[in-house]
Amino acid sequence: MTAVAPALSVLDLVPVRTGQTSREAVAASLTLAAHADRLGYRRYWFAEHHNMPAVASTTPPVLIAAAAGRTQRIRLGSGGVMLPNHAPLIVAEQFAALEAIAPGRIDLGLGRAPGSDPVITQLLRASGTPSDVEQFPQHVQDIALLMSGEGATVRFTSGGEYTVHSTPAATGTPEVWLLGSSDYSAQLAASQGLPYVFANHFSGHGLERALDLYRGTYQPSEAHPEPQTFLTVNAVAAPTAAEAEERALPQLRMMSRLRLNKPLIALETVEEAVGAEHDPATDQIVEAARSRWFVGTGATVAAEVREFAAKFGVDEVMLSPVAGAYESEPKDSPAGRAQTLELVAEAL
Repeated sequence: MTAVAPALSVLDLVPVRTGQTSREAVAASLTLAAHADRLGYRRYWFAEHHNMPAVASTTPPVLIAAAAGRTQRIRLGSGGVMLPNHAPLIVAEQFAALEAIAPGRIDLGLGRAPGSDPVITQLLRASGTPSDVEQFPQHVQDIALLMSGEGATVRFTSGGEYTVHSTPAATGTPEVWLLGSSDYSAQLAASQGLPYVFANHFSGHGLERALDLYRGTYQPSEAHPEPQTFLTVNAVAAPTAAEAEERALPQLRMMSRLRLNKPLIALETVEEAVGAEHDPATDQIVEAARSRWFVGTGATVAAEVREFAAKFGVDEVMLSPVAGAYESEPKDSPAGRAQTLELVAEAL
């Protein structure tokens, strides 16, 4: 019996390859968002990462706003905003404005990790720590209240109250999601009655336990009476399996550089990755990561997506289209990433 086809969504880190400018990388991703919209994908999320030569998704709200002007129906969001880097009121104001720009289409995914190294973390907090990690649960609740029509109330120790709204007259609010790769985020999402996403594309370890914790301890909320979750996966689809394997190699090698603490560089082109010298440590990490990715023809990847969704009981899978680019492909085009979305959608 064939597994039921889940809905498809997209996670975008706005990759930057050798010789590509930030302008070209952002243009490629905005083209991809519009393409995903036309293909019927459910949502398109931008990640937050800082000071990485191969990643241009530093400011999800800005990218979401730009994508809103190029799309019609797809939900747009953050995967995620790293809350310890930002004051809760600023996040609430940004996403309330986005909800006004694209009503009913905005998701606010919140994460607890810093999204960069300690130096960048200090720079992001140069004017004072905006959101202590220890206060993450309270700040999640604060943001939801600030974006609501009622707003949040500040109570002074000396007496009196002060009401704060993230926007003057909200008619809708973004949907808040908690993101993570540990038991902590799963338990917090369950306790607050919020939708939850495990970062399977980044770390597949602990997925089953996190989902069991989330579903087993879920406390229903008015907005979400039932637990709501989906899964993220790294995917590369191409007309042939050989091309798909080649296109996967640049990102696989980038993962190895991260794991081995090597200096980070722009994403290699396919030709650079294929022609690179091999070493045992890199090969081992590449092989381990590749075993968790969905790489192949559109039919092969679609079948893996269906089986994966059925195994974990979800009706949505978010693809991180990690297909690399050949040197001949235009630098402002998503090329292999668009091909991945097309082939999987057609085969599913």
